[in-house]
Amino acid sequence: MARFNLADYATVQERIEAFWAKYPNGAIVTRDLTTDADRDKKQWRVYAEVYFTFDEVRPRGTGLAFEIDGGAGANMTSAYENAETSAIGRALATANFTTSKNRASRTEMQKAERGAPSETQITAIDIQNCANLKELEALWAKSVDSGDS
Repeated sequence: MARFNLADYATVQERIEAFWAKYPNGAIVTRDLTTDADRDKKQWRVYAEVYFTFDEVRPRGTGLAFEIDGGAGANMTSAYENAETSAIGRALATANFTTSKNRASRTEMQKAERGAPSETQITAIDIQNCANLKELEALWAKSVDSGDS
């Protein structure tokens, strides 16, 4: 069970909209850092910079993000785009530009929530404690039934 309230976190979209409202002459610049080796593994790396005015020499904030194709949520179809959005959100947070009291975005906290083991989730220890194939198959069935497979 999560130990935080998602409502306390702003989405990256909310941050971007607030950024443009406050800094209409600013800039958000992203760069694809994905290598050919990354692409072969269906991994994406994106770097973002945030400028409060378009003519600033140095960015006010930077951010990096990494995503893998085929994961949960947006990564099922749009991992690269998700990485770009995450990098922007992190760059805005690094520039101390947030629309909530929390640095992390709602999307990042949703990932953390998904990663937290549920009460029914099977762990590596459960698998290691299986004495035979029948016990392992029972764990698999339990995992499938709970939706954690």
